[in-house]
Amino acid sequence: MPTTTERRSRDLSTTFAALSDPTRRVILERLSRGEATPGELARPLRISWPAVTKHLRVLERAGLLQRRRKGRNHVLTLEPAPMRDADSWIAAYRRFWEGRLDALADYLERGISKDARPGPPKAKTDRSK
Repeated sequence: MPTTTERRSRDLSTTFAALSDPTRRVILERLSRGEATPGELARPLRISWPAVTKHLRVLERAGLLQRRRKGRNHVLTLEPAPMRDADSWIAAYRRFWEGRLDALADYLERGISKDARPGPPKAKTDRSK
């Protein structure tokens, strides 16, 4: 049985893999404006029907969309939970790197004193006399 961390890692990998394809991102962008049928999603894509259904299966398996029947039609809606999880993961690393970069900036600012700034060279004195 996978641990919570392992399951979260697997879910994030599935989400990022689904988001890696530009066609799937177009589908999700369209669904962000409201529900749609597979045919409505396929119309602007200019790809084959089997390719559309493959992309929809990947998104559905990743939990990024929900399918329900409405009469004879299938209606798809965006499921935001996996995107929120991915955003939380990215935000944690953003905070980490922003903190590291801020610390580096502080270090560099402290390390550059007035004497170390570029300017005319100081005259050397001859101590051998």
